Amino acid sequence: MTSAKIPMKKKIRQTKADVVFDVFNTVFMVILMFVILYPLYFTVIASFSDPYAVVNGKVVFWPINPTLEPYANVFKENRIWIGYRNNLINVPLGTLWNLILTLPTAYVLSKKKLRGRGLFATYFLIPMYFGGGLVPTYMQIKSMGLVNTPYTLIVLSGLSIYNMIVSRVFFQTSIPEDIYESATIDGASDFRQFFQMALPLAKPIIAVMALFYAVGRWNDYFTALIFISDNNLQPLQIILRGILLLNQTALANLNTQNLGQDDIEYMLTLARQVYMAEGMKYSLIFISSAPLLIAYPFVQKYFVKGIMIGSLKG
Repeated sequence: MTSAKIPMKKKIRQTKADVVFDVFNTVFMVILMFVILYPLYFTVIASFSDPYAVVNGKVVFWPINPTLEPYANVFKENRIWIGYRNNLINVPLGTLWNLILTLPTAYVLSKKKLRGRGLFATYFLIPMYFGGGLVPTYMQIKSMGLVNTPYTLIVLSGLSIYNMIVSRVFFQTSIPEDIYESATIDGASDFRQFFQMALPLAKPIIAVMALFYAVGRWNDYFTALIFISDNNLQPLQIILRGILLLNQTALANLNTQNLGQDDIEYMLTLARQVYMAEGMKYSLIFISSAPLLIAYPFVQKYFVKGIMIGSLKG
């Protein structure tokens, strides 16, 4: 008894044009990867390098005179811990608030039986393209008593129209309508269908939206810049901005001072502050980005899924 021969797969012969195209794609992707990753890599090595080497442009591909002094100076700043505390409070609560507003709205607008569905969709699209302006927005928030309060960064930016549209597309395309029809025949109300059927089946889009909102809130500094002046309520990004501005101001003073014999000690002190601020800048950038950098490899697939969902026609 002889065994059947397994047919060998024929190797597709590439033409010269195919080889050139593959080489070009490989080189292009390597260059693109370098352009994207090098700024992050430079931030890491600069944060561990001697600030004097960083300011003088000696740090290029590896740390120069590695030191942990910038990180020690950062962790000595009470403002850093205050900013981290505020971020760790505002981001989870704000993300939860975003989901509470986004998911029910998207679910309702995904229902074809909703009367005035097109009118509601248009109503939500208008503020996506036309805003009320910064001054009217500030006056409205101030009249509501939300300026300089712990709730400012949580309540504001509650609903992203784009994220709501992506969620609506998911409810329309990923959950069969027959499930809802069967539930309606069995006597399930719309609320029960949403909480006991739609939400359990919508875990992928919930993860996507939570990720999008959390990243946006973690990186947001403009809202706090406009509505928060209390140092105890400012997020980490505002503190980072303050240190960067302090560094630029000290450097400007160092370049514009008229040197005299009596000013040498002052200028040396100012120069040390500039070098120290430069080292703290990169270490603080890395510290503020570390939570997202650590979480991204575990949730990267949700980013891809969110982009694919957004590309579908709703």
